[in-house]
Amino acid sequence: MSLAEAKSDRPVDVVGGNLRIRLAEDAAEVRAAQALRYRVFYESMAARPTPEMAAVRRDFDSFDEYCDHLLVFDEERGPGAAGVVGTYRVMRREGAARRGQFYTSDEYDIEPLLAYQGEILELGRSCVDPTYRSGATMQLLWRGIAEYVFYHDISIMFGCASLPGTDPQQLRMPLAYLYHHHLAPPALRARAVPARYVSMDLLPPEQVKISEARQALPPLIKGYLRLGGFVGDGAVVDPEFGTTDVCVVVKTDWVTEKYRRHYRREDQGTNETSGNAGDGAGGGA
Repeated sequence: MSLAEAKSDRPVDVVGGNLRIRLAEDAAEVRAAQALRYRVFYESMAARPTPEMAAVRRDFDSFDEYCDHLLVFDEERGPGAAGVVGTYRVMRREGAARRGQFYTSDEYDIEPLLAYQGEILELGRSCVDPTYRSGATMQLLWRGIAEYVFYHDISIMFGCASLPGTDPQQLRMPLAYLYHHHLAPPALRARAVPARYVSMDLLPPEQVKISEARQALPPLIKGYLRLGGFVGDGAVVDPEFGTTDVCVVVKTDWVTEKYRRHYRREDQGTNETSGNAGDGAGGGA
C-alpha cells in the first residue's frame, strides 16, 4: 500500500487507499476507540471488564484523558468516529505529569527511562478491528507512530506488551528467549515491581529453541524486536486482561532513519513493505 502525508497541519495525518491515520480530535472519536478496544479485548479475548465498562461497552480508565489517541479510519465507513478501525494510545512526559504517573508504573519500576534525557513515549492499548488485520493497516499504524515520534522528537518508546495466558511456566520458552536474547542494557532496563515480579529466566540459554520461541511471540512483540527493541527484567501477570506482560523499550534513534529511508523510497514510488508488526491486538499501557 502506498502511503502519503495529507496536506494538513496535524502532527500525524497519513493516507493509504481508503485508510487514514491521525490523532483523535474530539470526545466522540475517543469513545469510538474505547468501544473498539472493548470489542477486541473483552468480547474477542480473555479480558474481564468492570461493571461500569460492561454497561457502556467501552474500555476506559483514568489515563485516557491524558493521552493522545492515534486512530486509523476507514473513510468509506463514515466520517469521524464512525470510521474508527484501529487505535494506539500514546502518552508523553507532559501527560504523565498531569496524571501523576505512566500506566506502566503500575507494573514496572521505570526510573531508568524517566531519567533518560529527552522526550519519552509510552505506547499501549493497541488494537485493530478483526476485519482490518492486514499488513496494510499495521503499516499505517507504524507510519503514524513514526510521524508522531518525528513531530515530538521522541527519544525512547516503551510500554507493556502482552503474551496471552497467565501461567508463566506455559510461556517459559518465549519468556526465556526474550530474557536471554533481548534483555535491555542496564541504563534502559525497567524492572517489574517486587510484588508482581515473575522471573523470565525460566530456561537455561542452551534449552531455548529460538525458532519455537519466536513463533510463540505475539506479532506486536515481534514488531518491536524488529525495530531493535529490548525487554525489561521480569514479567507481570495481568489477570484482568488474561495476559502475561513484558516491558518493551525501543530507542527511536535506531529506527527513525530506517523509517525515513523507507518512506522516502515509498513516496518516490518503490512501494516497498516494511516488516509487519502483526495483525493482532495488544493490551498493555
